[in-house]
Amino acid sequence: MLSILPGCGPGMQPLSKSGGDAQSAAPRSVRVATVTVGFLDRAVQVTGTLAPIDLATLSTKVAGRLETLPVDLGSDVRKGDVIARLESRDYELRLLQAQALLAQARAPLGLPLAGEDDSVALEKTSIVKQARALLDESLKARDRALKLRAQGILPDAELESVEASFRVAETKDQLAIEEVRQKQAILAQRRAQVEIAKQELADTRIAAPFDGKVVDRRAQPGEILAVGSPVISIVRMDPLRLRVDVSERDAPKIKIGQRVRITIDGDTNRFSGELKRLSPVISDQSRTLTAEADFPNEGSLRPGAFARAEIIVAAQERALMVPTQAIATFAGLEKVFLVKDGKALERSVITGRTEGANVEILSGARENDVVVLDPGSLRTGQPVTVDNQPPKGTAHSPKRPRS
Repeated sequence: MLSILPGCGPGMQPLSKSGGDAQSAAPRSVRVATVTVGFLDRAVQVTGTLAPIDLATLSTKVAGRLETLPVDLGSDVRKGDVIARLESRDYELRLLQAQALLAQARAPLGLPLAGEDDSVALEKTSIVKQARALLDESLKARDRALKLRAQGILPDAELESVEASFRVAETKDQLAIEEVRQKQAILAQRRAQVEIAKQELADTRIAAPFDGKVVDRRAQPGEILAVGSPVISIVRMDPLRLRVDVSERDAPKIKIGQRVRITIDGDTNRFSGELKRLSPVISDQSRTLTAEADFPNEGSLRPGAFARAEIIVAAQERALMVPTQAIATFAGLEKVFLVKDGKALERSVITGRTEGANVEILSGARENDVVVLDPGSLRTGQPVTVDNQPPKGTAHSPKRPRS
């Protein structure tokens, strides 16, 4: 904010009064400074609220009694940390039951009772082997019968009986293949049941999905929780997101990648972030453009905090600067007093951005003008003597633009 020094007060004369009184007044000893060139960032001023990138309420995926909940409000959690656990004995027994049924389904297919490989060759199963042996025997008997019939030895009735036996054997072979495929399907079902039981057992442990802090504890150990019951809420603290609304007038200046600086009430530090996201539309109700910036958080920023932000739309612009001590305000007008030919000369000015102890002069003064510091009751035309040497350089140490 600008340092505002009253132009007049109790026992003081108005800032500016023309006439013989000023000309005849005794010379006043003053300290001065020079209007110098500095370089400032041009920014769009906005306000907003810091929000977390991620805020999650963790709930149960399975029903059960809450056994442990070792974290509480404000606790730090890391991704993958188990922050709640349900009683798991019931789910361990269900897993054992599913594994037993799986072993039962593997046995008829000639597979070991335990194992992860469920692949089966149809021809190597005992069911298909038996049916295939009967089929081979029926095929050979049919071939012999056809030869005997061709020699006129075998009656037609016996040939028909052999043909019928062969067709029965073919059918049994097909049925054996279908039975094995059915058993493979049952095996796949049992395998899925084992995986479901494993997942349910794993779901008795609730793990943090990201690094963060605990915001709220929603359940207590000993409670019986249904599926979907909330247990705990956690928030990601780094980075944080600032969401702001930029006026339609300033919207064309805003671009992704621009630097954003914020200040928080009660904190003298300034934090720097980057504009990451822009809305594709301007709101037809508020006539504003929504923008979001991300800020790294070393621990001093909190989600929910109100922030005053500057979106840097032009970096290191040339500006005329004077110390804020040189600005006097009277009746809402800002003025400086120049030193010309040993006399004070009042000049109305328009100020702009503030940088430290210096303020930008938009109009009313020029580079190298000598201005009076702390003018107080100084009047225009009053003789002055300078009791300090104004600096030859700049009142504001400028940062030169990068080439």
